[in-house]
Amino acid sequence: MARVKFGKVTRARRKRWIKMAKGYYGTKKTSFKKAHEQVQRSMAYAFVGRKLRKRDFRKLWIIRINAAVRPHGLSYSKFMNGLKLANININRKMLSELAIHENEKFLAIVEMAKKALEK
Repeated sequence: MARVKFGKVTRARRKRWIKMAKGYYGTKKTSFKKAHEQVQRSMAYAFVGRKLRKRDFRKLWIIRINAAVRPHGLSYSKFMNGLKLANININRKMLSELAIHENEKFLAIVEMAKKALEK
């Protein structure tokens, strides 16, 4: 009887990696070795990308807040310090959304921050 070089468990594992490489170009989607290498690399990039997305959004919110408070005579750092002194705990995402969509409410928050800075 012939020796079985790899059974159904190995085949299933290899098929799983090939399945994850769906949509790749050329040998990367058909060859197990190339698919395995590419999928591992892709997973590493995806992991890093999830971390970078958080960083990028925080930068965007800060830029938007800074642009919204400049016409009112404040910089971003002074505005955030004023919020801290006024005990206003609103995260940057919500401040950015208020600055874009609810300008009157954002203006009220800016005035509260200014008063806290003056004291």
